[in-house]
Amino acid sequence: MTRLHKVSIAFCAGALLVPVLLSDPAGAGQERTEDAAPPPAPSAADRLRVDYESGTLDSGVEGLTTTKATAPDASGVVRPAHEGSYAVQHKVTLGDPAYESNGAPRSESATDLLPSGRFVVGDEQRYEFSVQLKDWKTHTPGESESGDIVFQGKYAGDNVPAFYLMAKRDEIAFRSPHLNRQSTVVEGLGPQVNRWMRFRVDARWTTDGTGYFRVAVRLSGEDGYRPVVAYENVCTYQPENPADHGYLKWGLYRPSQSIGNGDVPTRIVQHDDLRVTDLS
Repeated sequence: MTRLHKVSIAFCAGALLVPVLLSDPAGAGQERTEDAAPPPAPSAADRLRVDYESGTLDSGVEGLTTTKATAPDASGVVRPAHEGSYAVQHKVTLGDPAYESNGAPRSESATDLLPSGRFVVGDEQRYEFSVQLKDWKTHTPGESESGDIVFQGKYAGDNVPAFYLMAKRDEIAFRSPHLNRQSTVVEGLGPQVNRWMRFRVDARWTTDGTGYFRVAVRLSGEDGYRPVVAYENVCTYQPENPADHGYLKWGLYRPSQSIGNGDVPTRIVQHDDLRVTDLS
């Protein structure tokens, strides 16, 4: 069982899924499928909810963006889902420029243009999402140990993420680059392939040592969340370049991976029921 790890720093440092809607490179032309329900309004507790029940890549949320990769299956809305009828799927094939966005092998959705999907210094927020590693080839000793990033809290502009979750070797890990901290949050990916996992990240965004990252996990068959990692009393907002806000990205980003390194050529990941909640 995964143990809860706490770090304190006093100074700043399923079944075959068939896509029913595909993205278009310009982000336009997203029409609702015939049997899709109108997108529900966020509950009073949700700052933002993205559940894809509109049957569209923007989930009926104006300003939600998707990948710039040009492959027709780089992103799409699929069924079944974790909650409701639809989820989003992202796919990346290494060595094929049609699966590259901004010059890197990735296919992601993002909230940069959504005020409700941004964070600034002083915010205290909760981020929840479900993820499924679709037909995922698990790690074998001796293979490349590069990580596949599936969710990010990203500073705006040309900055490294504030935090991210990635599938690396035979685990899901949580990492904060500026804090130079990384912790395992799910051990043993084999039993989790093609099964939905749910994650919760709580964050207080500060430029002094009063911030925190707290991560909890709920795997298939579990009744509730289990706290697995807590980085307490840390500086959480540390962009290297000026950034007046941060935002969220989800999908698949495969940095430093290549066919030559022996990395798995094609990966597919699915996400569903993303929520942002104000805690302060």
